[in-house]
Amino acid sequence: MSLKSKLNAGKFVILAEMEPPKGVDVSQMVQKATKVKGAVDAFVVPEMSNAVMRMSSLGGAMVLRNKGMETVMQANCRDRNRIALQADLLAAQACGIQNVMAVAGEDPSFGDHHEAKAVYDINLPEMLKMIQSLQAGKDMAGIELAGSTDFTVGSTVNAFLSGEDLDREIHEMEQKIEAGAEFFITPPVFHMDALHPFMEKASKFDVKIIPTVLLLKSLGMVRYMARNVKSVMITDDLINRIQNAGDKVRECITIASELVKDLRLNQFNGVHIVTIGWEDRLPEILGGMGV
Repeated sequence: MSLKSKLNAGKFVILAEMEPPKGVDVSQMVQKATKVKGAVDAFVVPEMSNAVMRMSSLGGAMVLRNKGMETVMQANCRDRNRIALQADLLAAQACGIQNVMAVAGEDPSFGDHHEAKAVYDINLPEMLKMIQSLQAGKDMAGIELAGSTDFTVGSTVNAFLSGEDLDREIHEMEQKIEAGAEFFITPPVFHMDALHPFMEKASKFDVKIIPTVLLLKSLGMVRYMARNVKSVMITDDLINRIQNAGDKVRECITIASELVKDLRLNQFNGVHIVTIGWEDRLPEILGGMGV
């Protein structure tokens, strides 16, 4: 059953991020994805996350697609102008990639090529409108295409804002929906209560909300995120739980599994599991939630 069919049927979908290699050896990526092929509905292939140069999302998604796995290709405003973005999307459709996720992309100063210049020829709502134009059989210049795209289209939303910032995010989310977004992936969630204010406001939209579950790797990582990452909400109870655990890695895996279970019990549309290089831990996370 395709990702689109499961979303339309209201089933809980499991997405897993699968980072492409920094190089041309795709064997590890394929091996890790193959181990959870039956449990994961689609693999989200990032487009050089954190502005670190890697194989493109298009390339990584094509590799996995050729191994019989459904993928979500990221299209990134940061690195390409409107001509190149349209070309990549046409290539993706022709190669059997069924899903695309529009993202803005982090500033190059965060990555490993600090001298790189960001493109940002178009912004995120403009990219979504561009995809809808391709879906309707025309490019951004209004020229007819020899065959149109047929993607399931997603984007991102920051679900952990408050006050006027949250109202602004909801307004921007509505613009993205009007531009064709069908599902939204949130930043990492670490307790369900943090999602309630956002979900109350977002419930008026007929779209799918898919929270991210991030596999924490260490006590140091969770402390750093609690202090420095504004888009996540981490409680002292969670920090203390990991601090007091005898096997901290095992505890982090258990926490990820519990969060996935909670999302399913709370009737969210799915989960996006991110392991940041620990894709080999996906079988344990999924096994812990009974998949």
